[in-house]
Amino acid sequence: MDRTATLLGLLEERVLVLDGAMGTAIQSLGLGPEDFGGPEWEGCNEHLSLTRPDLIRDIHLGYLDAGADIVETDTFGGTALVLGEYGLAGRAPEINRAAARIAREAADARSSPDRPRFVAGSMGPTTKAISVTGGATFDGLVAQFRDQALALVEGGVDYLLLETCQDTRNVKAGLVGIREAFGLAGRELPVAVSGTIEPMGSMLAGQTAEALCTSVSHVPLLYIGLNCATGPEFMADHVRALAEMARTRVACVPNAGLPDEDGRYLETPASLAAVVGRFLERGWLNLVGGCCGTNAGHVRALAEVAARARPRRELPPPRFFVSGIENVEVEESSRPLIVGERTNVIGSRLFKRLIAQGGYEEASEVGRRQVKGGAQVLDVCLADPDRDEGEDMERFLSFLVRKVKVPLMIDSTDAAVIERALKWCQGKSIINSINLEDGEERFERVVPLARRYGAALVVGTIDEDPVRGMGVTRERKLEIALRSHDILVRKYGVQAEDLIFDPLVFPCATGDAQYLGSAVETIEGLRLIKQALPRSRTILGVSNVSFGLPPAGREVLNAAFLYHCTKAGLDLAIVNSERLERYGSIPEEERRSADDLLFRTSDATVAAYTARFREASSRVRADPATLSLDERLSRYIVEGSKDGLVEDLERKRAEAAPLDIINGPLMAGMDEVGRLFNDNRLIVAEVLQSAEAMKAAVAHLERFMERTGSAGRGVVLLATVKGDVHDIGKNLVEIILSNNGYRVINLGIKVPPHDLIEAVRRHHPDIVGLSGLLVKSAQQMVVTAEELSTAGCSVPLLVGGAALSRTFTRRRIAPAYHGTVLYARDAMEGLDLAHALRDPARRAQVEVLIRKEEASLREPVAERPAGLAPSGRSSRVGLLAEAPAAPDLDRHVLADCPLDEAWNH
Repeated sequence: MDRTATLLGLLEERVLVLDGAMGTAIQSLGLGPEDFGGPEWEGCNEHLSLTRPDLIRDIHLGYLDAGADIVETDTFGGTALVLGEYGLAGRAPEINRAAARIAREAADARSSPDRPRFVAGSMGPTTKAISVTGGATFDGLVAQFRDQALALVEGGVDYLLLETCQDTRNVKAGLVGIREAFGLAGRELPVAVSGTIEPMGSMLAGQTAEALCTSVSHVPLLYIGLNCATGPEFMADHVRALAEMARTRVACVPNAGLPDEDGRYLETPASLAAVVGRFLERGWLNLVGGCCGTNAGHVRALAEVAARARPRRELPPPRFFVSGIENVEVEESSRPLIVGERTNVIGSRLFKRLIAQGGYEEASEVGRRQVKGGAQVLDVCLADPDRDEGEDMERFLSFLVRKVKVPLMIDSTDAAVIERALKWCQGKSIINSINLEDGEERFERVVPLARRYGAALVVGTIDEDPVRGMGVTRERKLEIALRSHDILVRKYGVQAEDLIFDPLVFPCATGDAQYLGSAVETIEGLRLIKQALPRSRTILGVSNVSFGLPPAGREVLNAAFLYHCTKAGLDLAIVNSERLERYGSIPEEERRSADDLLFRTSDATVAAYTARFREASSRVRADPATLSLDERLSRYIVEGSKDGLVEDLERKRAEAAPLDIINGPLMAGMDEVGRLFNDNRLIVAEVLQSAEAMKAAVAHLERFMERTGSAGRGVVLLATVKGDVHDIGKNLVEIILSNNGYRVINLGIKVPPHDLIEAVRRHHPDIVGLSGLLVKSAQQMVVTAEELSTAGCSVPLLVGGAALSRTFTRRRIAPAYHGTVLYARDAMEGLDLAHALRDPARRAQVEVLIRKEEASLREPVAERPAGLAPSGRSSRVGLLAEAPAAPDLDRHVLADCPLDEAWNH
């Protein structure tokens, strides 16, 4: 019998059940030192496979009789690294083979033609987490996992399970080791990965469930799952995340709750199965089972709910994710992703000097500053011909990975250096870059590394043509991109979503005849590649375009070039995130001059542009002294600047109340930010800088706001929903409500549903307020409303944020919630609604409003392609800064992209 084929077939038919806890079962036997072979081995459960195989066999049979389809070998701590703590390192292969044979015998004894049983080779995380505790090397762990995997394969397991994973670097070492074991064994088995999300919402080394999923997406796993750490209730949000992202099967193997102070697990079989049953009803899972504290009773209850469920079958569409500790998606509404360029010895004199002096920690601060300045990815290049690039790369990354959470782009032409770097990365990185300059040679050396460790690939539009190798014209850029794509996808098996094409940027103003007009060729080449290869992404090193120009002129030209490239479809932009000139803030005359140089390059336009910017002081800037106080306050927000902000706020306070300042010139600035963003004249990173300036202004004014005399109007719980870090609007709501007699509990940002549920139970609020900036935050509000309802919450819900509208609230959020749901366009409307909800005399107004909104939904809505504005351009609404008061916010959202359509898209 081909057990792999049988296992895969059953997974298509029904939900399979794994066994319960091995440790709990062993502890219940009350074993003494003699059972373990002597006092020196007492507590080494794995040793029991040699000393008391009968007991381990009986535990397996007990779980199989309770309804388990799969039993796990007694090898959780079966690496020589762990067994060495008992002096058993040399017997690790023997122990693993024996444990596998015991499980195999038990499974075969309970198998029948219509009910086959299977064995999973359990491989725990070891006692070392490379990113946290140290004490082990990547290569050392590869060897540990390789030897354990080989013994388990030899013992007869059906698949290998890396479980209770706490550090993705350990996981990657395990996957590499397993691959090496298969080579030694001469055959392959399926492989599964199960992570452990701690109560704080991430793995021990920091990654979320989403980041873990991205980090191992390069391996065709049998399934990905979560086990241990918490009971099932706290796993809901993480399991949902896997179900929404994973392009393989999903498993949930929870503890019997969190242990109490005496170490007892209190989740009963019925309560455990009830929660897991809800996950099954929602179509999230393919496998279920029990971890710490579970016994045969729990497995029996899980088997009963699994028998009534259908397995998750529909896979989500392919999407472009990369990860560090954080998960990052390159999506239409957030283009372009900013790649910080300063951690590069070729492009930064400061960084090169620090590396040359051995100042690796100081150099890592350059990366931290780039992230603080808005970089969502860091480009890392240590290619100094006078130094050992590989050694520098490792020593630098040893500091950097502890300071930044963003994904890394490993920039090197040396495959050995790339491999050394990838071993330091928890997440799915980007390799920059490969091309056809030497035929397929670089593909052959680098693509296997991307497949082995998990990485996306930047592909340059260069080939081996001796005359036209560098793609300068739009036609050549497209030709090389199409050829590279075809080879990489068809021959090397790379997913199209893992390819990022670089159409190349050449200096447009150096006088080099071959690059005359190259800027517009890059813009149009980019557009052609995006149209021809929609599943792949694009990237550019923006600042190359302005090489040779005066510094002030470079900043302006870079901003103009980035603006036009973004409109053409640019997905990632390599820039200095700390010195990014805002296109929307550049005077019209300078923009025209930059456009002339980009689109009508000639000796005359180059000379004119250079003359304009030869001296930095020649920049055409409005003199702050000529602006009114209100204009200056608005400009701070538009430009994302805090220099002089507090001083001008103090001047304004002499003539206006703090709230009037916020709703006046500051909100005028935020409205302008929204307009510029929708016109593609600001990118997301710049919008977020404006948001920070607004936050600073509100924080300063808050201390001068007077509270009303009324008190005890109610308790309001506020939260920015999971996946969103923006809180300007929410914080302003907190200020206004607090100053009007409400007690406000602000849970902060990125609040998952289970944290909100716990806060509702703890604080008993009268109103819950949800906020979010991003388009995806609106959908997260739907999920949060569903989870609150499931938990029995019906407290009135106020929702708001830049991506939200009344229509989406009424169509999508309200039906998901058991209580009242109201949309607040801004903070003042939120206050008015809060008053209405808490005043019985005004409650009727709320009911009238809801009925009016529901009636409006019955009116027909014109159809148009999902995600497109009436003009046909890709909509960028939903990433407006989280404006506390945006008078035309509904018009922005509904005119450009109905959210119901956006979600389908």
